[in-house]
Amino acid sequence: MKKGKTRSTKIAHRDGNRRVRYAVVGLGHIAQVAVLPAFGHATENSELTALVTEDPTKARQLSKKYCVASVYSYKDYPHLLASGEIDAVYIALPNSMHCEYSVQAYNAGIHVLCEKPMATDEAECQQMIRAAEKNQTKLMVAYRLHFDKANLHAVELVRSGKLGHPRIFNSTFTMQVKPNNIRLEKGLGGGPLWDIGIYCINAARYLFRCEPEEVFAFGASSRDPRFREVEESVSAILRFPDSCLASFSCSFGASDVSAYELVGTKGSLRADPAYEYAESLKLKVTVGGKEQAREFGKSDQFGPELVYFSDCVLKNQEPEPSGREGLADVRIVRALYDSLGKSEPVRTKIDEPSKRPSAAQEIRRPPIPKPPLIHAEGSSAD
Repeated sequence: MKKGKTRSTKIAHRDGNRRVRYAVVGLGHIAQVAVLPAFGHATENSELTALVTEDPTKARQLSKKYCVASVYSYKDYPHLLASGEIDAVYIALPNSMHCEYSVQAYNAGIHVLCEKPMATDEAECQQMIRAAEKNQTKLMVAYRLHFDKANLHAVELVRSGKLGHPRIFNSTFTMQVKPNNIRLEKGLGGGPLWDIGIYCINAARYLFRCEPEEVFAFGASSRDPRFREVEESVSAILRFPDSCLASFSCSFGASDVSAYELVGTKGSLRADPAYEYAESLKLKVTVGGKEQAREFGKSDQFGPELVYFSDCVLKNQEPEPSGREGLADVRIVRALYDSLGKSEPVRTKIDEPSKRPSAAQEIRRPPIPKPPLIHAEGSSAD
């Protein structure tokens, strides 16, 4: 695998355009089906320049498919960071590795777009934030729904007051996960709370536009051998200010459901499906007994992340979702695990982020056909 050269901080120019040059670190399922092909929808300011993997078959086939000459192993990651070939990395590694690989990038002056969850504890999140600030680099957590039309439409609908004052949020996000999938490994940051429950938490926060003050969680597991290390299912209640309550259930041992409902004093909103990236998303609004339904067609949710983050890098703007947005969700997940251990409610103190998602962030790109996978498989057992 290739080693690097002397590092340069100059942003690449192609056809007269400034483009942020990326390395994708980790070539598992999400990188192959979503991140790598998304660069084709972000050519105005983003360029796929390097790949990082330990798998020689992935290295050979994916570098050829995407015309990427530079491929590095994890061992040679520091050489890539110092090579001058890239300006940013997209971290698509297991959750437990996000902090280490992000901090190495920051210390080399490289910007980081990191998959959620940002990390697996608050200390790691804070380490990432400090390293980004110290090195004057950008940090964004890849909350793709912050750029998605359906969810941003829901945000603006709640803000408009059409539903009255928001009071109740309820969500279900479940799937059947295949045996031996990394989502089932505790040491890699697996478990339904980290992987899919975090979507429910984030949605409640951006719809209520405030932070929970107290949380309570229940966990449950059957005798299924898949769940030796992590919970099969978790249900939680989050108490927000101004008489707002959120509840959700997430599971790796139930059929596919991806939905949320918000109930206000005048009406309600239901998104079903709500969190998917390869399906149409649907909203149903009920006010005064009258229903209106709207379907938002399939789209690429990853290309918009790249376009937005590259724009922040090129214009020296603070991204939303920032590292502090990622930290907030990690604090809530850790509090829920604390509640699971104590079997009692846990108080939380979450700092308000400086920005929240709004309609101004909407970026839409056409859907991506699912590519064939190379030494990777989806998590779902169906």
